[in-house]
Amino acid sequence: MNEFHDIDAFGRVDPADQTPLPSAAERRQLRDELGLSRAQVARALGVSPSTLAGWEAGRDPGGEIREKYAYFLRQAQEKVRSRTTPVANTVDPLLSSAVPVAAAVDDQTELAEAQPCVLCGQPARHQVAGYPQHLDPAECGTTAAAPEPVRPQKPAPRDQPRQPAPAGQQKRAAHGVKVVPVGRRVQAATDTPDLIGAAVAAVLVEHAGDVEAATAALVKRAIPDAMALLDHTRKGGRYDVIAHPWLPDILRKQTARGADQIWEARPKWTRPQLPAGRHDVTALDINGAYLSALKTHLPIGQLEHSTGNDHDRRRAGVHLITPPAWDHDAVLPNPVGNRDEPGPLWVTEPTLRLLLRLSGPKYALCDAPEIHESWTSGATESLLEKFRTALKDARDRAIAENDEVTLEYVKAMYSKFVSTLGESNYNRELYRTDWMHLIRSQAFANLWWKAHRAYDEGLMVVRAMGTDELHVTGDWRAVFPEGRGVTEVKVKDVYTVGTDHNPAPEPPDNPS
Repeated sequence: MNEFHDIDAFGRVDPADQTPLPSAAERRQLRDELGLSRAQVARALGVSPSTLAGWEAGRDPGGEIREKYAYFLRQAQEKVRSRTTPVANTVDPLLSSAVPVAAAVDDQTELAEAQPCVLCGQPARHQVAGYPQHLDPAECGTTAAAPEPVRPQKPAPRDQPRQPAPAGQQKRAAHGVKVVPVGRRVQAATDTPDLIGAAVAAVLVEHAGDVEAATAALVKRAIPDAMALLDHTRKGGRYDVIAHPWLPDILRKQTARGADQIWEARPKWTRPQLPAGRHDVTALDINGAYLSALKTHLPIGQLEHSTGNDHDRRRAGVHLITPPAWDHDAVLPNPVGNRDEPGPLWVTEPTLRLLLRLSGPKYALCDAPEIHESWTSGATESLLEKFRTALKDARDRAIAENDEVTLEYVKAMYSKFVSTLGESNYNRELYRTDWMHLIRSQAFANLWWKAHRAYDEGLMVVRAMGTDELHVTGDWRAVFPEGRGVTEVKVKDVYTVGTDHNPAPEPPDNPS
């Protein structure tokens, strides 16, 4: 068995063949029209999804792997043509490689448990040349009818035209890799492959049931697996997302080890003074903070510059604002976090929306911030919703089944997904530094709202730190449900602070 068996059981091509490859756009379009994820094709070719993403962005592979990729593209072209021009008594080349011919080779085994088919992602009971595949073409999801074409949607009219970027800041967008939707097909829940469960099962088998080794292996591959899951959940998506947009200088690191100019409003607040007496404080741990924060308004396309003190709720990005004065630091943290320098600063969409809401008539806790300029794009709050739901459901099942392997794997997937969205060498499929800042800030804003809820329900808020740490006194169980779910909290520590003569809080340095 040679390395071409995962594409076709027969017919290795001549390595000297240097036939030009299709254009970058056609490579991606061919894969999309077959309903295949980037991870599936990458697995069949023996490369990483990020490598395949580079080829679909315009880079060309070299050496023998080029011939393998060229062969796949030729078979894909033939399959797409056969859909529009059927020929009687003709076997589809790609299907012949996936099913009928593969069924005749010797390296075919029956799987103890179904695994995702390398071609369609649906559960398959057989393995051919080391890859799970359907033996019957009728069962393979790649035989489904071609998706209906997506009709372009006209952009919603804006109330006011966007202002052009200042001189020196206008640049042409780099040709970005796009996460392009695959038609309007809707998969039933029973037809959607459990990529997380299949990955965990396969790795446990690979490591002979060694939980520690399997967990380490899964955590190590968390980033490419998260991107494969994102690619899968984006099928049928309503929007084209630019994965590698040009970014303004404010979103670029000022030095190699430095930071960019975006302020995420990370809370680091301790109540300056407590009432006289001793107080029993409970440190609450907010579960899945970054997982919950995936539900936030994210810009879809490249950011565009505008000026003026106006906010368009249909768009999202980063904004240069002068924050309002905060007069409630004695009982609640400042929504913009701890900041020593006065004056304007660049904040994210979640921080701006938090300030605007608090300045409204319902809360009236501060004045409205002054917006000087913005970098925004059309946005939606549901861009990552299917991705978030898939991770949440897997996390909930893992907790219910006491499955610590899956739990650690899922946690690594969403936490590393967020941390590598920026200028990272570990995730080359999606460079969205703006998304990274917005998701983090949403987690901080979520924690602020939990602090406000505690205060509003009569608890005394003692401390708020990072994304998931809230210290309170009082009957917190009457306010927050206890548990391990993403809508619940769990106890991190319990300690006592304050005296009759020294009411200042003195929480432990490292609560357990």
